[in-house]
Amino acid sequence: MISNISEVFSKMIGTLAVILLVAAFIGGSDIISRFVKTEKKWKYSIIAGLLGGVFGIYGNISGFDFNGAVISVRDIGPMLAGFSGGPLGGLIAGLIAGIHRLTMGGITAWACVVATCFIGFACGVISKYEHKTFEKPLLALLIAALMEAFHLCVVLIMVKPFVTAFGIVTKIAIPFIAVNALGFMLMITIITYTEKQRTLALEKSRLQSELEVANVIQHSLLPLLNDDYPGRPDIDVSASMEAAKEVGGDFYDVFYVDPTHLAFVVGDVSGKGVPAAMFMATSKITLQNCIRDIPSLSEAIATANNALCARNDAEMFVTVWVGVLDLESGTMKFVSAGHNPPVLLRDGKAEFLKVKNGFVLAGMENMKYKENTVWLVKGDTVCLYTDGVTEAEDRSHNLFGDDRLLACFEGKSESASSEIIADVKSSIEEFIDGNSQFDDMTMLCFKWKKDN
Repeated sequence: MISNISEVFSKMIGTLAVILLVAAFIGGSDIISRFVKTEKKWKYSIIAGLLGGVFGIYGNISGFDFNGAVISVRDIGPMLAGFSGGPLGGLIAGLIAGIHRLTMGGITAWACVVATCFIGFACGVISKYEHKTFEKPLLALLIAALMEAFHLCVVLIMVKPFVTAFGIVTKIAIPFIAVNALGFMLMITIITYTEKQRTLALEKSRLQSELEVANVIQHSLLPLLNDDYPGRPDIDVSASMEAAKEVGGDFYDVFYVDPTHLAFVVGDVSGKGVPAAMFMATSKITLQNCIRDIPSLSEAIATANNALCARNDAEMFVTVWVGVLDLESGTMKFVSAGHNPPVLLRDGKAEFLKVKNGFVLAGMENMKYKENTVWLVKGDTVCLYTDGVTEAEDRSHNLFGDDRLLACFEGKSESASSEIIADVKSSIEEFIDGNSQFDDMTMLCFKWKKDN
């Protein structure tokens, strides 16, 4: 028998430490979910009740005799069962722990049975209607302290003679209430934390799956450029798009306006992630429809701008460069709406097709866009790109820049479009030296091949 109050504290805390360790292991794993894969709450309540009962039995076994009473952390099991499994779970745990306590005998046996069952059931009722209350550590501590105070009151009422009961209660009250209340609070904190972490992990996994699907959908919206498309031996087209995140706002497009006119588009939506990808899809489809339906390229872009402004609740915008090549004459009409100038490679010499930029699309209604013209000759190569290319940063935050980009094209007149894109990407990778990038990088390169 232990008679020293400090020994009561140390003995109870030692038992509590074991229970906390086991609870942390169970809470951090998916052991329960493996056995209970159902939406029926009563099954969870039973499992919670059984586990709480086991904790209660361990509390009984590890308890100690104090003037004829068994002092333990038994009540934590039913309280936890009530928190997790509601009234049914708390009652089951209370009955299991209480009945086991009854087999141990002693003057407080029946009082402990009544108190433990009531505490488990009461915690279950509170959890059912005010579950969030339990998740607050200080409130959990207060509730547990009140439950343990109730337990001692039951002992005072049921144990005879009263003098004996009063003597036990006055000596154990502080450690009994403090350790059980603190232990319950710590276990609630562990359970709540692990549950939140598990929820976050599941949400992250779900979001990752959705982003992967979004990435597939986004790439499916882009034209498949190969020998069959655009299907002309004199046109060599390649493209590359690398999103800074799983999905991005860059896009490119190649399509026939009519049998003799081929359109090339590259765009960059403000922002990143799913919202940008959704606006990218809207922008791409809107531009393609307008360019095909309206003969004047400048009017087509103006119409697309108004259409995008009309359904732009997210207040995003997109920069685009659009060119339409006349495959018979070599004339290419183009419009730039706030976008980077493309690179024209002719006779081994690279230069930017710089013109006065128009306003971005979806930024303001009723904007006018200037239509420009460039005359291409056989052997010319034009490379469109987004600002993620020139704004790629190395570890010292230096930008790749226009000069380095132009240098990638020098002397490459005889190279295929795919080779040129590969060389640019290789130069960028060498420059950034593994530094993470925060912007999408997209390139569309087309070559009007010389006649054989």
